[in-house]
Amino acid sequence: MSCCSHCVATASQFDPKRAENDRARYQRRGPDPTTNLMLEELRPVTRSGDTLLDVGGGIGVIGLELQTSGLREITLVDAAPSSLSVAERLFAGAGSSAEFRVVQSDFVDLVPPLTADIVALDRVVCCYPDYVGLLERSAASARRTLALSFPRDRWFVRLRVAAENLFHRLTRNAFRTFVHPEAAMTAILRGAGFSLIGRRTTLQWFVDHWERSSSA
Repeated sequence: MSCCSHCVATASQFDPKRAENDRARYQRRGPDPTTNLMLEELRPVTRSGDTLLDVGGGIGVIGLELQTSGLREITLVDAAPSSLSVAERLFAGAGSSAEFRVVQSDFVDLVPPLTADIVALDRVVCCYPDYVGLLERSAASARRTLALSFPRDRWFVRLRVAAENLFHRLTRNAFRTFVHPEAAMTAILRGAGFSLIGRRTTLQWFVDHWERSSSA
């Protein structure tokens, strides 16, 4: 599947009903577990005046939670218009002083590329077929900090992903998820001049915090 066609499938998967369900869950229970772990890594390094680029950020939870840390600008890029619409409503009601904008696009194809002090990819790499292109562009976009969460390469995780993809295939849903190789992803970020500062884990997920090396 091409990245372009996958973005179309993503927009269909994250439809208005899914976006509203995500909003209701967030307002009822707060951020999801992996998102909370990412926030625990990002809050201590977020500075007043920083900019945030939330790639594939859905309804914008990362930005909503970090806005109180003094962010100056929040840019949310996602392929699903329904999620972006909900995000705009949530930010409008949050009374944030940060400038907020949404971009509906395949992040890798954006011209000119966006940049920010902090780049976040929460459960995004697993939804994108070309992880190399995604991580290379994300690393180039992050002036200082990059955080991402992705599935652990374990047999039971692969089994779950295979079952989900089979269900999607049987129901004629073009959306697919992926378990990309951890070692290869780590090599891309190290090669781009980043150092791994922190790693949080759950049974199924890694949540990594990377910082650009001073010599990069």
